[in-house]
Amino acid sequence: MTVLRPERTPRAPDRPAPGGSSSLTRTQRVLGRDWRLAAVFIGPTLLLVAGLILVPIADSVFTSLTERHGAETVFVGLDNYAALVDDGLFHHGVLNSFVFTAYAEIFKVTFGLIAALLLHHLRRGKALVAAVILLPWVIPTVVTAFTWRSLLDPIFGSVNVLLTDSGIGPALAAMGLVDKWPAEWLSDPALAMPAVILVNVWKGIPFFTVTFLAGLKAIDSGLHEAAMVDGASPWQRFVHITLPGLRPVMIVTVLLSSIWTFNNFDLIWLMTQGGPGDATAPYVMVAYSKAIQQLQLGAGAAVTLVMLPVIAILVVILVRLMRRSDLPGAADLGRRRLTPGRRKALPWMIVAAAVLVLVWASPHIVWKAALVLGVFVVLAAAVGRVVSAFAARGNRLAARLVAGTGSGIALVGLLGFVLAPLYWMTITAFKSDDQIVARTDDLWPTPWSTEQFTNLFTGAFGTWYVNTILVSVASTAIALVCAALAGYALARLKFRGSESFTVTILLTYVMPGALLFIPLYQLVSGIGLNDSLWSLVLAYPTFTLPFATWLLVGYFKSIPADLEEAALVDGCTRFGAFLRIVLPLAKPGLLAVALFTLTNAWNEFLFAFVFITKDDYKTLPVGMQSMIFGDVVPQGQLAAASLLVSIPVVLMYGFGQRFLTEGLTAGAVKG
Repeated sequence: MTVLRPERTPRAPDRPAPGGSSSLTRTQRVLGRDWRLAAVFIGPTLLLVAGLILVPIADSVFTSLTERHGAETVFVGLDNYAALVDDGLFHHGVLNSFVFTAYAEIFKVTFGLIAALLLHHLRRGKALVAAVILLPWVIPTVVTAFTWRSLLDPIFGSVNVLLTDSGIGPALAAMGLVDKWPAEWLSDPALAMPAVILVNVWKGIPFFTVTFLAGLKAIDSGLHEAAMVDGASPWQRFVHITLPGLRPVMIVTVLLSSIWTFNNFDLIWLMTQGGPGDATAPYVMVAYSKAIQQLQLGAGAAVTLVMLPVIAILVVILVRLMRRSDLPGAADLGRRRLTPGRRKALPWMIVAAAVLVLVWASPHIVWKAALVLGVFVVLAAAVGRVVSAFAARGNRLAARLVAGTGSGIALVGLLGFVLAPLYWMTITAFKSDDQIVARTDDLWPTPWSTEQFTNLFTGAFGTWYVNTILVSVASTAIALVCAALAGYALARLKFRGSESFTVTILLTYVMPGALLFIPLYQLVSGIGLNDSLWSLVLAYPTFTLPFATWLLVGYFKSIPADLEEAALVDGCTRFGAFLRIVLPLAKPGLLAVALFTLTNAWNEFLFAFVFITKDDYKTLPVGMQSMIFGDVVPQGQLAAASLLVSIPVVLMYGFGQRFLTEGLTAGAVKG
């Protein structure tokens, strides 16, 4: 068949695009078309990342080869590492970190998946319920720790009272889940670790719920409809459609959460300080004890660096998974290397190995955790089996009734678990000291009193509040400006090394603060910034800047490049296009970054705890911790302080929720 084409009329030669290849100099061909502008845009971030992360880690390696003898520091080679071979405290710390992480991740995955499924199928009020479930993740860790510490207190807490009155407590003792009743949750070596795991799970469930919910929305609904037509039961659809669809999200979420949990310091320190004895002390606390309390920086650095290979493996896997979406066809690379049988067997092999290690590491916990987890799994399976049975018989009304009742009970239980500690914190803040000591009307202030707030501001609380605001705003401004410049350069400009720098940013984003607090402590001490707010302003970009840059790279990629090209053709400079075109369009991403960096700086504990000792320069988390004198715990004042610390964060998330969702969605998809 012959196709007739109209004759083409002569056309004027195209105008070369700005910076086209015909105008490239030799240097531009080697370093990239936009290398000069890229150097200006990336320069501040490069200096901060190199000076505050890469160089301190390298310095930490050298420090680990030294030892302090009196006022002198001498080179001892690998002696600090050799000493760890016979260091029982270090061994126990590593074991505690593994046990803490493994159990916490198991329960967070389970309950996060249950919560995500409940929200996914909820027809009304989904946004409100999601906002409530997000609260534990939003409020500061110091608030979480002190609230649960108050609840679990054997004298003034309400957990033992409620469990005793309901008969659950004695039943737990009868089943052997607790050795005696009433239980001493944080002072009993057998219960302290399960207690801090419970609190970490409470705080971590929202993160898993939000990510799993996003994964569920991405699964093609047509697959479920086709399976229903073919007669698949809800359990079969869950196993063969939902779980495979969630697998990529699950892997990334678990890896990221595992890195954070394995290097946790603040929650455990604020609740138990590693006690009783060293029953809950993680390896980070061992490093802190050696480096800061015993002033053996070399020994402390060796503790953190000897765990670097474990963290590095998790980080490398996570980086490859997070970068996979940027490479065409890379999603199937892992699948091509494994046969279908091996792919199915691999997760079960990993689970079996982890269970065997847990049985060896914590025989007193593993059967209790299995029992608790088994109860929830059996209940969920039983409800699913009943629903499937009714559906198979064609009784859809009964199936819907059973499913709705089961989901309703589960949702009420989940919301009760989430809200109970927050309710306790609120009512305790409005109780008088006499009511707290007398234990009258535990669940309601009688009468309502502002005594705790009045007493709170007679001390240094107001100063701590101002310090926190100053440090948070200053560090957020630095991170936002540097991240906007670097993110735009990595998303738009052409220069050699952009891919390597992007990977470096991602590596530093997932790098735990446990590796940095010792070298940064040396850095701020060396330049005389100890007990200064400037030390925190200098240190906080180490964990805010990489995240902010990574998110904004993704957001800038989501903005059509045609708008900038049109501005360039009209004579606008690249920097002018960035200011006038890109930044206004990137407002949701910028607000999302500002919100996250501000709240992370507001909640930070480890650096402030290590760098600041004077009351006049403490931030809120460290200041609240210093309100406890030995065994004297001002329950009311801590509750009032927790309420005042939490309100700004909750309000910021409430007002910025729309921008947060839009900014994170674009950043996650493109980044």
